[in-house]
Amino acid sequence: MITVHHLNNSRSQRVLWLLEELGVPYELKRYERDARTMLAPLALRQVHPLGKSPVISDEGRVVAESGAIIEYLVERYDSGRLAPPPASEARLRYRYWLHYAEGSAMFPLLLALVFRRLPKQRMPFFARPIVRALAMQVERRYIEPQLQLHFDFMQQALEQSVWFAGDAFSAADIQMSFPLEAMDAGGDLDRWPRLAEFLRRVRERPAYQRALQRGGPFELGH
Repeated sequence: MITVHHLNNSRSQRVLWLLEELGVPYELKRYERDARTMLAPLALRQVHPLGKSPVISDEGRVVAESGAIIEYLVERYDSGRLAPPPASEARLRYRYWLHYAEGSAMFPLLLALVFRRLPKQRMPFFARPIVRALAMQVERRYIEPQLQLHFDFMQQALEQSVWFAGDAFSAADIQMSFPLEAMDAGGDLDRWPRLAEFLRRVRERPAYQRALQRGGPFELGH
């Protein structure tokens, strides 16, 4: 049986959702972030050397990285519902969005998370205004323009089709949900109505809701 090594408030929530969509039985092994640092526990390194989540075990194989896990599970367990036919134009779009989610979209979101938290860290009082000013400059000159660029790009994609790979829901939409969840947690997604609508639709899917019940509370924030 598949074992999902599940870290709270992490990308592994997508893996649970995919498995619920596939209807594949799985076992859940829970890990909790450190309440102060928000880092994953060292116990995850016993599963994979990097100690990151998501990671799954299946028949002696250990598979890590969101995109690789999704590709593995779809290739092994899907009956053709969650990926477009091979060699089709939709399959090319599917593959693109499957990798874009982590390869391009998450970088400015992670920068936003780091620089918005930076002024709140413990530091000498005289350094705080300097750090605050630096963080504001990086946000204004780089992070915000990059977020605008990427989310405009995603919005345009959903103006052309119902889902990211076309008119049929696919595992690429599961992968793309995480950057949208992260942006929504910061209260910024309302600027892109098609993306907000996409997120509303995926949250209504029974498999998404079952995954939340199995995985527990899922909260992201800047």
